[in-house]
Amino acid sequence: MTVSDVLLTAVGLVAVGAALAVVMTEHLVRAGLWLVVTLGAIAVEFLLLRAEFAAWVQVLIYVGAVVVLLLFAVMLTRAPIGPSPDLDRPLGPALLVGAGTGLGLSTLFVWVFADRQVAVPETGSAQRLGEAIFADWVLPFEVLSVLLLAALIGAIVLSRREGAS
Repeated sequence: MTVSDVLLTAVGLVAVGAALAVVMTEHLVRAGLWLVVTLGAIAVEFLLLRAEFAAWVQVLIYVGAVVVLLLFAVMLTRAPIGPSPDLDRPLGPALLVGAGTGLGLSTLFVWVFADRQVAVPETGSAQRLGEAIFADWVLPFEVLSVLLLAALIGAIVLSRREGAS
């Protein structure tokens, strides 16, 4: 076992622990902050796997934008941020469904990929990724940018006060 394997395992455990904290906490803002830790650990995993571009996309898009958007949405809508008894659910069925889903997906994964050898692709670069995105995927990329713009305009409209002009 190499140092990289140990680091991947340690950071993976941090990511799983923080993800559990996201789900288990009763405070919405704390869940958002635990989500920052989870997504940051995933970015570190990308760095350890030498996927620097994916790591920075993870930090900029998910940590920098999605979590900030989540926290701003909570603050602007004045949603209750503390524990809410009407949203609490019994833990037993949730654990049963989660364990069953995890076991089923693990079994499917092992069954499908047990005897397959995966060829390691040649190392990519940001230039090759950019060429692929802007050559073959330019239309979906532009559609996504228009969708994000529409979501931003919708958030601004929803956050305005009734009497403001």
